[in-house]
Amino acid sequence: MSTPLFPTRVAFLGLGLMGGGMARRLLDAGFALTVYNRNPAKAAPLAALGVRVAETPAAAAANAEVIISMVADDAASRSLWLGASGAITTVEPGAVVIESSTVTVAWVKELATAVAGQGGGFLDAPVTGSRIHAAAGELNFLVGGTAATLEKARPVLAAMSKTITLLGPVGSGALVKLINNFVCGVQVAALAEAIALIERGGLDRAKALEVLTGGAPGSPLVKTVAARMTTPDYTPNFHLRLMAKDLGYAIHEGAGHALKLETAAAALKVFQAGIAAGLGERDIAAIVEPMRPHGSK
Repeated sequence: MSTPLFPTRVAFLGLGLMGGGMARRLLDAGFALTVYNRNPAKAAPLAALGVRVAETPAAAAANAEVIISMVADDAASRSLWLGASGAITTVEPGAVVIESSTVTVAWVKELATAVAGQGGGFLDAPVTGSRIHAAAGELNFLVGGTAATLEKARPVLAAMSKTITLLGPVGSGALVKLINNFVCGVQVAALAEAIALIERGGLDRAKALEVLTGGAPGSPLVKTVAARMTTPDYTPNFHLRLMAKDLGYAIHEGAGHALKLETAAAALKVFQAGIAAGLGERDIAAIVEPMRPHGSK
């Protein structure tokens, strides 16, 4: 079997909580990196390290062998790729486009069609993991696309990841990511209500949480978020508003398959209450705050 061409020219679009750490991993791995971010200030730390900063998505994607996007939602991704000076216009034949944002299946399929029209390959490859995992190169890529396209891009993904899982054709990664996140959102909403009930019930919170986190409910997520809710520490690892977005996307995908995601809908109401309380830019752990009596610790 022939060895895939090792791609050296990489464009990275979007330098938020996740994208900034991912781009830094690519730089450290030795790729010739060009970045774009709507707010140029977020690119300044990479520019100081010698990374080329493009003024538009199209300029970033020009001549790149692999182009990766990591932005907030469908609207941001669409603007990046198909908007004014969109990256799609400079995708070269043979290049691989990777959409790592958490977006809808319909959008990734539309984007894949646009990329194919340029002669490029496409992967939807969202990730699991937090800001900390992005910075450490320990993300898990959930990939939709062909095995051949994945092999072309594998060295790039490997620089940012712990695992890379090919789940099926285009759209498979996006759907599994939304399923993953809606399950996480349900867990976080349930945990917030549990902690509020523990506190209002006058229980020893530390002992009660030891029972929960050490028993059947004690998933890695529950353990991590419980610690953040009780510290409290709401420095964003995962913005609360983005979990609400993901829950909404998951509910939409379920409806497309004649399935009502009742638990996702209930969790979404909890996250919407957090947004209404002005906590949208805080970490998902902050959804416990509207349930707490004023002044409680």
